Amino acid sequence: MSLALWQAHLALTLFVFLLLTRNGNRPGWKLASLALSLGLGFLPVQGMPLALFIRSFTDDLSLASLVLLGWLAAQRLGLVPLDDRGRGEALALFAVFALALYPATLGLSYVDPYRLGFEPRPLLLACGLAALALLYRHNPLGAAMLVLPTLGFTLGLKASGNYWDYLIDPLLGLYCCAWALQALIRRVLRALRRPRAPFPPATEANL
Repeated sequence: MSLALWQAHLALTLFVFLLLTRNGNRPGWKLASLALSLGLGFLPVQGMPLALFIRSFTDDLSLASLVLLGWLAAQRLGLVPLDDRGRGEALALFAVFALALYPATLGLSYVDPYRLGFEPRPLLLACGLAALALLYRHNPLGAAMLVLPTLGFTLGLKASGNYWDYLIDPLLGLYCCAWALQALIRRVLRALRRPRAPFPPATEANL
């Protein structure tokens, strides 16, 4: 089995497992869901495995997407502690990546950051500094989403020679931007619902 098919199968397995489980489910159900998810990708659809059939529509996911899916699956299995703050920081960072990259690819900007991915020294430096900052903030998920795609790019694990294709993909970008928009709306609503302090009563001294 080719590396691309293994990546597609892993992505489908993790995604289906996350759909079928919640953090409060019993361990037996989680293991059964994992086994079901593992076998689902091999089901034949139009003469090809289901994982490869879905890949024909979505293309390969970035390695950062696989890291995020694997991390969330490990949390569901109780192998990694829950860390909403760390996950939020990682998703916010990749939302910034998406907003920097995809408007230009749609022709909405004169700057083309995708070309930086072919000679990515400045981009590698920026991601390295960001990974160090995330490690300093005790955010292993965010650091892993930067370091492991960089390692994969160095080893040439994907057919693409562009660093961006290892770092982010449209599905991850849409998910991170939707999460960031939802988080922003929640913050604004909390600010609007927060009771305001009453004005102090007027006194002769104030007058």
